[in-house]
Amino acid sequence: MGRHGTIAGRKAAQDSKRAAMFTKYAKAITVAAKEGGDPDYNASLRLAIEKAKAISMPNDNIQRAIKKGTGELGNVTFEEMSFEGYGLGGVAVIVDALTDNTNRTTSSVRSIFDKYGGNLGTPGCVSYMFSSKGVLVVDNEEGDLDEDTVMEDALEAGADDMVTEEGSFVIYTEPAAFADVLSQMKEKGYEFVEADIEKVPSMEATPKPEDLKRLSRMINLLEENEDVQKVHHNCAVELVEE
Repeated sequence: MGRHGTIAGRKAAQDSKRAAMFTKYAKAITVAAKEGGDPDYNASLRLAIEKAKAISMPNDNIQRAIKKGTGELGNVTFEEMSFEGYGLGGVAVIVDALTDNTNRTTSSVRSIFDKYGGNLGTPGCVSYMFSSKGVLVVDNEEGDLDEDTVMEDALEAGADDMVTEEGSFVIYTEPAAFADVLSQMKEKGYEFVEADIEKVPSMEATPKPEDLKRLSRMINLLEENEDVQKVHHNCAVELVEE
């Protein structure tokens, strides 16, 4: 199945965490909007909005988040934080966060790592194993899409590569090209189960079967934390919490 898991697994995870995802994406939009509320003149805001729309975030939520960022709904300040460390089985983990209370976030993230056998490290201890990529996952569970056609459309839109996985096509882009590729592919009628800037690992780790349950629980709890924007890891197998 690989680290991306099955398309059904992606859909289930997205559905179960949709409310939390809206909260996280709203924070990202608010932070981006501090540099200007017009996405035509603010590339970071345009990207944040595209990512929010890719998970069907309501337009009212998007507009409210923009107004928070521009100060129309009061002054809101979030600070970016990043944590690096290891989970069980030597799995490298990077946690990206946006928070209004750094002490709370640091304590919470450290507690989750400690409780489930992981350990936080120093900045840079695992990030060298990852590179930032735009990742767009096209649903092909029904098998009605032609691989060559999708590849041609993706490359024409500016993508770097495409990989076929179980029930899906995974399109990779450079971060700077992500918004344009997403927009062009949507114009061609493609729908995405997932679309985001991710840290893609250059090497993977395969934990022992007995470590998978605790590792999965750790990753899930980190993802559920309201201050955490994204959790990146290099586990070679799908993590499913039982």
